Amino acid sequence: MLGATGAALLGIPCIARAAWPDRPIRLVVPSQAGGSPDILCRLLANELARSLGQPIVIDNKPGAGGNIGMVEIARSAPDGYTLGYGNVGTLAINKSLYARLPYDPGTQFAPIALLGFTQSALVVRNELPARTVKELIALAKSKPGKLVMGSAGNGTTGHLGGELFKSMTGTFITHVPYRGSPQALQDLMGAQIDLMFDNLSTVTPHIQAGRIRALGVTGRSRSPVFPDLPTISEAGVAGFETTAWGGIVAPAGTPKDIVVRLNGEINKVLGTPAVAAKFAALSFETMIGPPDRLTDRALRDTRLWAEVIQRSGARID
Repeated sequence: MLGATGAALLGIPCIARAAWPDRPIRLVVPSQAGGSPDILCRLLANELARSLGQPIVIDNKPGAGGNIGMVEIARSAPDGYTLGYGNVGTLAINKSLYARLPYDPGTQFAPIALLGFTQSALVVRNELPARTVKELIALAKSKPGKLVMGSAGNGTTGHLGGELFKSMTGTFITHVPYRGSPQALQDLMGAQIDLMFDNLSTVTPHIQAGRIRALGVTGRSRSPVFPDLPTISEAGVAGFETTAWGGIVAPAGTPKDIVVRLNGEINKVLGTPAVAAKFAALSFETMIGPPDRLTDRALRDTRLWAEVIQRSGARID
């Protein structure tokens, strides 16, 4: 049997663990403020802070397709006070896109929760003389390399969705990567670029305000926010489909009880009808489930996007 001293010593970490969290939690978002991941994380952070009783501070770490932020998460202390947002780009796409990835998606993070999914929209500047997907394809074929497609950055679903579109339609459209969606959208609205693929959660207010024009959505089915807008597959590119997803991770080695607590609290937040409605307004479909659901999705999409990257020839050294 344990002596009193041994029991007390073994009890010390339990007491410390039970007090978690006793100070603010940092949530690293590997993209710029104002983009889709940032918007979603701020919404989640506000709700989760109420459940945990501590502030959750958003720390934007953009750059290198999310790699800078993911390295920051991986190198942080696994004590439950640093969390991060991982998505299809940083947890699945980058492994095939980058010749030297500075982190290992499979070993350096503890999955917390898969938050959900969003589809993107193909949007164009209002002045572009193409009002349907078929008209855009015809215009691009008539002017090879003249149309300019912006994206939130190399390796994003907007970039690779565009590359997939080009390969499936036999078009040559020049790609210009930005440091984030806000800058690309500003140039699209200012007619400095012609088109882009971006998450509905980011572009919806601009479409609704008439600042840009949407030609189609990238999912398997139409968006409830834009029920009259066809999918790109319906609009003439049969089989085209891309979706983005995101979830919460922590540095590998984060105590299991903290992971379980966070997963439960996040599921409770996402299961609240009022919160789910806020996410739905951003065209984000929430998911509830165990931490492993995030791992499973990352593994599946790593294989899927590897094929797209190979087909498109996209590569970042």
